[in-house]
Amino acid sequence: MVDGAEHQAAAMSADSAAVAPLRIAMISYYLPSGSKIGVGYQVHELATALVARGHHVDVISDCPPVEGARYGHIDLSSPGRLRTFRFAQRMRRLDLTSYDVLHAHGDDYWLWRRRVPVHVRTVHGSCFEEALRIGGVKERLRMVLLGFSEVLASVVADRTVVVSPRTRRWLPWVKTVIPNGVDAGRFAPDAGARAAVPTVLFVGTWENRKRGRLLAESFQEHVLPVLPEARLEMVCRDAPADPGPGVHVLGTLTDAELADAYRRAWVFCLPSAYEGFGIPYAEAMASGLPVVATPNVGARYVTDEGAAGALVELDGLGQALLRLLTDADERERLATAGLARAREFDLTSVVALYEHLYRTGARR
Repeated sequence: MVDGAEHQAAAMSADSAAVAPLRIAMISYYLPSGSKIGVGYQVHELATALVARGHHVDVISDCPPVEGARYGHIDLSSPGRLRTFRFAQRMRRLDLTSYDVLHAHGDDYWLWRRRVPVHVRTVHGSCFEEALRIGGVKERLRMVLLGFSEVLASVVADRTVVVSPRTRRWLPWVKTVIPNGVDAGRFAPDAGARAAVPTVLFVGTWENRKRGRLLAESFQEHVLPVLPEARLEMVCRDAPADPGPGVHVLGTLTDAELADAYRRAWVFCLPSAYEGFGIPYAEAMASGLPVVATPNVGARYVTDEGAAGALVELDGLGQALLRLLTDADERERLATAGLARAREFDLTSVVALYEHLYRTGARR
């Protein structure tokens, strides 16, 4: 996952955390309070865990504060057009000299002058990779520009981290891979909570690269004729009012409700065209749920190239779901493999790796 020094530090994480608390500034345009983007959720989890370990954390964001958050919040909202680029401009004017660490999850590409002792940048995916799959000329151009900003940010930072190995295709000089983390205390198996009827869970958007609509169509075409009682539950904000037979839109869920939805389902499916990592895959696996995914970059990494989940092309999605819903032994096999793989994404280990990076990051 990471080089030998980071592995050694992870084993000594308790001692590392006890050395001295750090003052950490995190940059994240996104937070769960204002966006469904996965990066914001990961930043929220990481900041919360770091505060629990005794550090002071302030998150600088365009989104409003997350209700009940234990970390500080610095509002840097930038309304209007080209918001992310103007957010980066405003970041450049901030005085960060009171912090020990700047940990950026985006928009730090103009911070080339040293402002803190350690500047860490996490690249959560590749905008170049996403540009290959996104529709619309304007959106593709925007992704390409953001891709160049990721390259520049990797040069500006003391240490750059990618969340999956394939992201290094676009940043080959980056050697450190630290995955996104999942709270194993919240996302955990509970066989007694499984629904009485075959249930597939989806977390994402109806349109665009998450391809919820295509999943619903495939479910209705291939699963419902054989299993008419089956349900497709969709944690989704943009689904139509009537998504069709067998499809139940759950809308936006609280953290506890989402964990319950994972435990209730029989199979998890996210047929995304692109994921830099794919946090829902890891959450599902940690919950003891077999995963079906299309072979995007993140899904391939999280499922260990299909060893811990089923990777299928889009046209085989319905058949793969039907096969799993009707084969208890295969569901159990994939759930067991997924649970073992999910331990590699435990949030506690991820935080320990970052703590080590914070303390040694100035030494490139």
